[in-house]
Amino acid sequence: MLVYQDLLTGDELLSDSFPYKEMENGMLWEVDGKWVVQGAIDVDIGANPSAEGADEGEGVDDQAVKVVDIVDTFRLQEQPPFDKKMFVSYIKKYIKLLTPKLDTEQQEIFKKHIEGATKYLLGKLKDLQFFVGESMHDDSSLVFAYYKEGATDPTFLYFAYGLKEVKC
Repeated sequence: MLVYQDLLTGDELLSDSFPYKEMENGMLWEVDGKWVVQGAIDVDIGANPSAEGADEGEGVDDQAVKVVDIVDTFRLQEQPPFDKKMFVSYIKKYIKLLTPKLDTEQQEIFKKHIEGATKYLLGKLKDLQFFVGESMHDDSSLVFAYYKEGATDPTFLYFAYGLKEVKC
């Protein structure tokens, strides 16, 4: 199994159990998330509870919650939305922090294509949700989520160069 950690903080952000598609010259990874129900699930066996003298509240499970699989699995923490100025400021800082951690060849590719990826994200800015890893470190990679038109499950975007592959 492969786990992808944030190159800046070491937080686990993704694993190979969630397939990705490269976008924007390999700068972004697109990953499909799913809403899932966690906790005990009430199973209807066809009996009539009211005829059995059951309470009205029986069968309701307060422990079951609906979560997004990626957010829950990697304990991602949602952040407040960014406006354009805040986002551009974040990207400038992110580039400055990430570039020295890349090898020379990666740095050249990253610098060449980060502008296109940034413009792509800026075009979706009003639709994005922002997440960071479990440590909630200020200098971490952001994970972006949005809903494609008509979709009921979120799609996540990761900066590919901000991830480090670790074998488990």
